[in-house]
Amino acid sequence: MNDLSPLHAVLSARAPALQAESGAAGQRRGCPLSELRDRLRRAGLRPTRQRLSLGWLLFGKGDRHLTAEMLYDEAMRAKVPVSLATVYNTLHQFTEARLLRQLALDGSKAYFDTNPSEHHHFFLEEEGQVLDMPDCGITVDALPNPPEGMEIAGVEVIVRLRRRSGGRA
Repeated sequence: MNDLSPLHAVLSARAPALQAESGAAGQRRGCPLSELRDRLRRAGLRPTRQRLSLGWLLFGKGDRHLTAEMLYDEAMRAKVPVSLATVYNTLHQFTEARLLRQLALDGSKAYFDTNPSEHHHFFLEEEGQVLDMPDCGITVDALPNPPEGMEIAGVEVIVRLRRRSGGRA
């Protein structure tokens, strides 16, 4: 049997966030770890110790955007024994299983969104931070016809932001 002590350490640190997401106050839907196991199985992924630990870190704080390096740092602080390569592999597996969305925002980094639904983003260039754009009815008209045998899978709008420089109005 696997030693799950690192997972239990992560669970105890993240339990309040997942319980808050599980339902209204006083309404518990079940064990958050069991729910995560079921979520992975439904996505076609075997719930290994490392996937459960990283999944708990990813999904235990609600919707957010992070890089593999950010998740690796969180795992190290939570004493989850994983390599950076395992973090990358897990993020890509979760993306293929549609548990995450990968965002192409910065050529040097891939960002992952724990909210896989279709929505748009602001990218704060100087901070390297990604924010969900409020649903404000953005439409993209007159898309080109896709090449033969292809279909459009989705359209992402990313608005890049930077601070105005001091002297200009």
